[in-house]
Formats: sequence, structure tokens, C-alpha cells
Amino acid sequence: MDNYIVLIKDIIKTVKKAYGIAKERDFTIQKKSTNEDIVTSADIEVQNYLCTELKKLLPSSGFLCEENHLFDNNYDYTWVIDPIDGTTNFSRGISDYVISVALLYNNMPIAGVVYAPLKNYLFSAVAGHGAKLNGKRIHTSNKTFNNALFCTALSLYRKEYAEVCRDIIFETYNKCNDFRRFGSCALELCYIAAGKCDLYFEIRVFPWDYAASYLILKEAGGILKGLNGETLSFNKPTALVGANNVENYKMLNAIVNKYLTKLPYTESI
Repeated sequence: MDNYIVLIKDIIKTVKKAYGIAKERDFTIQKKSTNEDIVTSADIEVQNYLCTELKKLLPSSGFLCEENHLFDNNYDYTWVIDPIDGTTNFSRGISDYVISVALLYNNMPIAGVVYAPLKNYLFSAVAGHGAKLNGKRIHTSNKTFNNALFCTALSLYRKEYAEVCRDIIFETYNKCNDFRRFGSCALELCYIAAGKCDLYFEIRVFPWDYAASYLILKEAGGILKGLNGETLSFNKPTALVGANNVENYKMLNAIVNKYLTKLPYTESI
């Protein structure tokens, strides 16, 4: 465990250097699966840099990355990387995007870094050692459900799921304080970890979107699970239900289960 505390410092240095690649170069934009699902040349360059440098930190390690279908997870240690979570925000000059890196050991996160460079937010966590924002310990809020801020989305890449998301959002909205949509799953989960927001639901999210922020939220006292309380496995897309505490998680999960009892997809990575 002490080795991971040393390692997290090297991960943070690497992630910060990776941002230099994104900010110093012009980028091009390409469409992936839909008009809404895009990738920039900065995503690719940041990912390539991270893979090269992180491999040096742990030579016997694999990767699970968003871009270019880089799935090499036949190792005890696996890096899960989203080079830019919130690519649309990044491409439009909106500050709500992050670089997200998690280290898994036997498919469980043991270290995580989420860096929002334009906001100067560096979230980090090592399993069993708490979560930090810019080096200071953070904890989820003590907000009750009726005072909670709810982070969510309408299934951007699969708009056929928007109707059920709408129903969940509408009922939750009427029972909580308000909702927010920042456009980056990793950032939103870190906001819950830091007590800025309190509830989370999204119907279809990939491991690179949440692996690092899952650990940060957990170490900050929060809860994040799959549909019907499923333990997250970090090897497939899933729905996410999260909250600042157990009571609020149970209330949100009950609303989600009212409209969604099983995932409307059976995908693997």
C-alpha cells in the first residue's frame, strides 16, 4: 500500500504533463459512432503519451483505454484511461473536461487521478487512504435528498434510451433540490466526492468514464453501484447510480428501479 502512495505522485506528474500535449497543439475533430460521439487528435496524443509513460512506471501492466480500442488487460495491473472525458466540452473551449487515469489490481481500482486543468482541480485517491482535491482531504456532503444536487444525462450516444432517463430525472428532480449536467461523468462523480453535488444517475457509461472517480468517490465516503445494486466490474458498459450517503443512494436507486429493472443493452467492451 505504501508503494501505491509513492506511485500516485508519479501518476499525478504524468497526468499533468499529458495536459501539456493537449494545450500546446491544434487539434482536429473526427466523428466516431454518432454525430455526438467525437474524438479529437488531442485525445489520441494524450492517450499515447499516457500509455508510454505509465508503462514505464509499471512495466508489467496492461491498458483499457477509450480511444483506438486499446484493450490489453491480461495483467494483474491494468491502467484504465480516458485521455479527455468531456471531449465535446474540450473541443468547444468549455472548461468542464478532465484527464482520468485509474490503476486496477485484479480488476479493482487501487489508485485514481482525475485532473480538470482549466479549473485547477486535481482529484486523487489511493485505496484505503482517502480522497484528495489539490492535496487536501475531501468528503461527501451531508445533504439530505430534498437538498441534493443531482448529476445526470439523457443517454447522449443512445438517444433511444432518453425517454426512460427523462422519467427518472423528472421524478428525482421533483424530490431533490435541482439537477446539473456538466458533460463529464468523471468530473461529476468527483464533484459528489468533494461535496459539491450529491446524486448521480446515468444509463450507459463505460469503465474509462468512471474507474478513477469511482475510487475517489468511495474513498470520500460516497457510494457508486450498477443497476439493482450491482458491484461494478470495470469490463463493460453499465448504468451508474451513486450518492453522497447510503440513505440517499437507496432513495435514488428506488426511483431508478421504478422505471428501469434491467439494462436495455448487453454489450461488452
